[in-house]
Amino acid sequence: MRLVEVFDTTLRDGLQVEGVTATVDDKIRIAQQLDLLGVQYIEGGWPGANPKDVEFFERAQRELDLTTSTLVAFGSTRRPRGKSDEDPTLRNLIEANTSAVCIVAKSSEYQVVEALQTSLDEGAAMIADSVKFLTGEGRQVLVDLEHFFDGYRENPEFSLRAIESAVVNGATHLVLCDTNGGTLPHEVGRIVADVKSHVGDDAVIGIHCHDDTGCAVANSIAAVEAGAGHVQGTLNGLGERTGNTNLSTVIPNLQLKMGYQCLPEGRIQRLTSVSHHVAETLNRAVDPQAPFVGSSAFAHKAGLHVSAIVRAKDAYEHVDPEAVGNGTRFVVSEMAGRATIQIKADEIGIALDGAEINEVIDELKRLEHEGYQFEAADASLELLMRRVVGGVPDFFRVESMRVITDELPDGAFTTEATVKAWVGPNGPDDEGAERQIWVAEGNGPVNAIDTALRKAIGQTLPHVADIHLTDYKVRILDGGSATGATTRVLLSATDGRRDWTTIGVSPNIIEASWRALEDSLVYGLLHQDG
Repeated sequence: MRLVEVFDTTLRDGLQVEGVTATVDDKIRIAQQLDLLGVQYIEGGWPGANPKDVEFFERAQRELDLTTSTLVAFGSTRRPRGKSDEDPTLRNLIEANTSAVCIVAKSSEYQVVEALQTSLDEGAAMIADSVKFLTGEGRQVLVDLEHFFDGYRENPEFSLRAIESAVVNGATHLVLCDTNGGTLPHEVGRIVADVKSHVGDDAVIGIHCHDDTGCAVANSIAAVEAGAGHVQGTLNGLGERTGNTNLSTVIPNLQLKMGYQCLPEGRIQRLTSVSHHVAETLNRAVDPQAPFVGSSAFAHKAGLHVSAIVRAKDAYEHVDPEAVGNGTRFVVSEMAGRATIQIKADEIGIALDGAEINEVIDELKRLEHEGYQFEAADASLELLMRRVVGGVPDFFRVESMRVITDELPDGAFTTEATVKAWVGPNGPDDEGAERQIWVAEGNGPVNAIDTALRKAIGQTLPHVADIHLTDYKVRILDGGSATGATTRVLLSATDGRRDWTTIGVSPNIIEASWRALEDSLVYGLLHQDG
């Protein structure tokens, strides 16, 4: 089985799409998910380009313990007429302290002459000098040959010269970029075959496509068929303009349909959950009709299809949905995947019998109908399963809460929360339980409620002080309802040993936030010894 490497650029290309942004914490979590999926390379960003990427690479050295993937810093060749050892971009790549770096290089005569305003000789020298400098510093160097296909059509001699400048100086990968996204599959196949014939085994040929013609996935597959052994793209196809090659689509096509090995054994089954986790982290929902990982990818309406698929599961499904971690769904009578629930329960260590699995599925169906999605809220999903078998103790019970927001004469806003809760050493219903009433101020209603509740239960449940909220995301689920819309809240937390995310959904943003907050504290208390 031939290996095709996967190079994920979500943390750079994926953040160039309009309306998408990520904190450094988000980027750390996404990198962890990509490592869990098993991609060979994770491009972390452009060190030195902005404070966020500088912080990411600094924190990555301390916080990222990648077991499968190699973290890559991205940059560019030296500047025209500059010196590699004095170039700030190359120096930032070294200071990022990653074992591999990827540099973008102009491989088109038009781009060198018009965009860089320099000669072809200098364009080739920029590539050669930069690769030589980086390899001399002990880095593995991948070269993204920008505008390669357009350049090859116009002047193949210079485009091949650019390749040679990289190879002879130690580049391990030559990534051919369809930067403007206008090349079609038959052209990609022909040009990649030409390059493969020219380079032979001196370097790995890669492909990096944009989706401006809707052909990024098809172009990537055509490149692999022509000899490429390395595919770049983003999870869910995020990217500038119309997006990049969608790894959530190209990976299963290559691995399940064509027999290439893209991910380590057993990892492709994580594709759907990782795809949705990353989407929720970036607050950009997966298209329900996305191939392989969409919620409708294996959904069937009542009638002919359903009656056929009940008798023969593959009657209307081109692959087994569980091969990518998804499941068959009937639109009229929804059926969650029993196997998926069982696998998740086994991972957590919860023993569920058949009736309990059915109860979990029924509850999931009910909650998902309300707007819940558990792909990026594993803690809430675990609590749901444990509650079915009676495995979640009542640490506290909130009798009531009230939030007041005042606008002061100077225009400033203050928020005050009052929480009434029952808490005791043996639970809120034990004889020793006490009714606690606490008032707290906060920089918003959720912060005020959180502070008041911690005061109410903290003396009896001291571990709550170790639980810190790290992120808070809100999504409007039905924008047509304007200010009356249903709201989904994702809340991330840590106790220093583990990280988790919980979810809450309600037309009332305070209630949605409270549901997520309550689950978060309960989960942390449940695992206080773990």
